[in-house]
Amino acid sequence: MSSKIKVKAGNVEIGGGSPITVQSMLNVPSTDIENSVRQAVELEAAGCQIIRLAVPDRDSIALIEAVKKEVSVPIVADIHFDYRLALEAASAGVDKVRINPGNIGSDDRVHAVVKACNARNIPIRIGVNSGSLEKHILEKYGAPTAEALCESALYHASLLEKFDFYNIVLSMKSSTVSTMVKAYELAASKCDYPLHLGVTEAGTERMGIIKSAAGIGALLLKGIGDTIRVSLTDNPVKEVYAAKDILKAIDIDTTGVKFISCPTCGRTRIDLISIANEAQERLRNCKKNITVAVMGCVVNGPGEAREADIGIAGGDGVGLIFKKGEVVKKVAEEELLDALMLEIEKM
Repeated sequence: MSSKIKVKAGNVEIGGGSPITVQSMLNVPSTDIENSVRQAVELEAAGCQIIRLAVPDRDSIALIEAVKKEVSVPIVADIHFDYRLALEAASAGVDKVRINPGNIGSDDRVHAVVKACNARNIPIRIGVNSGSLEKHILEKYGAPTAEALCESALYHASLLEKFDFYNIVLSMKSSTVSTMVKAYELAASKCDYPLHLGVTEAGTERMGIIKSAAGIGALLLKGIGDTIRVSLTDNPVKEVYAAKDILKAIDIDTTGVKFISCPTCGRTRIDLISIANEAQERLRNCKKNITVAVMGCVVNGPGEAREADIGIAGGDGVGLIFKKGEVVKKVAEEELLDALMLEIEKM
């Protein structure tokens, strides 16, 4: 149920059957250009495909050009209220604008933004959330319900459609997962615009990832959604890793290493938890399309992970390396991880 409409932000397509893209946002103060650029470079290296940055004032416009010089991924200007910032961001070469047309004033202001974006083929993302609902919509529903979020997003879209602008992406984020899921389901049934999925204010790393996986994953499994952002109160690089892991977990992204490990039990005689964590970190940037298993015991390990291309299973101070369920080598515990990496390099 990917959107029928396809938009293009820079060199990245969103919607219309295009691959799901991963987004994140700089969290360095917009006045700190040097560290903002550094963070943007780190995000691109981590696999972020679209980077958003806040544009709270005219001084922040300079950040757009500075970041675009150092990264090749599309840049999104996050703007609230002041339509002039959208015009300046478009002139500065931004690839996409996030602004709610209902919040920038009269029709002539909306029309000015539409003309600036049309001239450069810049899409606009309308981003509504529980705290941004219009007074009349909030009064109608009595609370920031899924129906209210969806109606607000479509209302903002109508302000752009009035000027024959359809280069639009919609988001309807809530910090309540069930509300977020229902809002996007409603939007998917009512319009053909690409949908930017996310749980807003999801929290710190642990709970934020859990809520994002629940909400984003539920929708993607139903075929709803075109681009995703995991929101964490943390380093945004972790958002990118989490988003990519969500796509891997539901088999949307089948590239690179698929990592599996057992939960351990009383039969485990090696420090499997540490080994598994280190193995996963070492393999994070491995591009080989293989399944790697880290299992706790030699009794069940090779059998349970028979479908893995390669794996290790622990013993009492020793371990086995196996491929497709067949043992190929026995090594000492302290050599197990290095031996595994060596075998993977040979594959």
